[in-house]
This record gives sequence, C-alpha cells and structure tokens, in this order.
Amino acid sequence: MGFIRPHGGYQNLLSYQKAQIVYDITVRFCERFLDKRDRTVDQMVQAARSGKQNIAKGSQASATSTETEIKLTNVARASLEELLIDYEDYLRVRSLKLWEKNSRQALFVRKLRTAEPFREFSETRSAAVLANIAICIIHQANYLLDQQIRHLEKKFMESGSIRERMKNARTAHRSHPSHPSH
Repeated sequence: MGFIRPHGGYQNLLSYQKAQIVYDITVRFCERFLDKRDRTVDQMVQAARSGKQNIAKGSQASATSTETEIKLTNVARASLEELLIDYEDYLRVRSLKLWEKNSRQALFVRKLRTAEPFREFSETRSAAVLANIAICIIHQANYLLDQQIRHLEKKFMESGSIRERMKNARTAHRSHPSHPSH
C-alpha cells in the first residue's frame, strides 16, 4: 500500500472551472472599464488569478499533504472573497444596482454551465451587468470551495497526515511475508 495519493485533476473541479471564468471576466472587465493606472486593476486581476492558481496548487499538493491542500484551497477562497468585495465596491461607489440573489438575471447566470456565454458577455455587456455576472460566479465558486474545504477536513480526519500514512505503509511492508526479516 503506497502513501502518495492520486492528485491533480484540478481542471475537472467545478470550483476551478468557475474560478477560471471569474479570472477571464475580471481581465476583460479591468481592460474595458478601469483605468490601467488604477491600482485596483492589478489587485483585482491578482485576486482572480490567486483564486484560480491556488485551487490548482492545492490539487497538486494533495498527493502528499491534505493540510497544504486545505490551506491553498482556503487561500483561493479568501482571494475570491477579496475580489467579490472589489466588484461590490465598484457597483456601490458608482450607485449601480447589485442584483438580488434570486433575481431573474442572477438565476439566468447560475443556470449557465459552460464558459462560452461568458466570453461574449465580457465583450458586449455593460460594466454593471458584467460586475454582477462576476459576483454571481464568485458566489458559486465560493460555495464550491466551502464544500471542498469541508470535504478535505473530513478526509484529513479519516486518513491523517502523510507521516501517518508513511508509517502505516512502512509497517505494512515490514509485516508482509515477502519482507527479508521473515
């Protein structure tokens, strides 16, 4: 029995797919609606990038450390929360409407399953609409990340750290009849 877990596969995680859409929208939002000299541009793009990248890094780290996977997944969650606040601030300071959670528009966005429509929206929708779309997707990603963190916590409680798995694997190997000590 080995102690290195299967890892990677982050591209298949719905949280990663949502975070990637958020990143793409954020890049276009900043290019279209914010002054390139505004510090907020770099902060928003970096927060979106951090959300996406830390999901990927956590997934890779899962081979040897659930603890690192939890930490990186939580960093992704925190980065997306920071970005969420930036979008909400953008709407609030410009007196633009924030969609209600169950508004017709928000429900429409939540039903979309692929990245394709968001590419078009990034090019054709107003700043207020695009900010609200980003907010909807960030909420989805955050919900998924919260679920992942709870799942990882449970997985850690069940299987322990890599040191525990290494010790158990070594003990099992030594007790195997084919081991030279037998």
